[in-house]
Amino acid sequence: METRPHLLGVLAGLALAAGLVFASLVVARTWQRVAESQAISVTGSARRLVKSDLIVWTGSFSTEAKTLLAAQQSLKADLAKVEAFLKAQAVTNYQVGPIGIQELRQRGNGDEGVRLVGYSLSQNVTVTSPEVERIAALDQQTAKLVEQGVQFTASAPLYIYTKSGEAKIEMLAEATKDARARAEQIASQGGRTVKELRAARMGVFQITPLYSTRGNSNWEGENDMSSLDKNIMAVVNATFSMN
Repeated sequence: METRPHLLGVLAGLALAAGLVFASLVVARTWQRVAESQAISVTGSARRLVKSDLIVWTGSFSTEAKTLLAAQQSLKADLAKVEAFLKAQAVTNYQVGPIGIQELRQRGNGDEGVRLVGYSLSQNVTVTSPEVERIAALDQQTAKLVEQGVQFTASAPLYIYTKSGEAKIEMLAEATKDARARAEQIASQGGRTVKELRAARMGVFQITPLYSTRGNSNWEGENDMSSLDKNIMAVVNATFSMN
């Protein structure tokens, strides 16, 4: 009765030993390739935490009336309230967009067909400012416009990091330095030393939300505009010669 468990134990031990031997052969072969090669290619990366330094905040308001003239007059009155609201919040660098006009039609009874019953007019106001957090707080104040009878809604603001170009240059250098450190670590295991950089190719450069759970598989890059705090990542694929 004890023969079967004993046999299974022996087989398991043999399987484990075979696995360890195979793994050691793979590692040995890897270092052998390093020792035989005249170059080594590695991937380096760099990360940086940044805060958005520009915000684009957009709000829209609309009105309806039976005649186009009445709708225009109502929209003009609402615009005056919106501008007064912005000035009260010390916002002066805003832009007012063009008026959007939509005809309101309704199907009548019997042979009346579709008839024009009124007009719906809408307009946007956009604020672009480096005072990111102060302008973002405008959302909490727009209820004052609604209380005045303005049908006002705000879109999610765009948070922009304007220094990404400068950061890209600096971080590519950091990623290349990281690639060299990785190459030196690998080469040393094969008894080699790393010499000069032969070639370097920029990989992904992307800006993502700080606590994003998205992976780093988007090799076309990403430029997040939804979050105030962001994470920048730069990747470099580098090839070094070896002694």
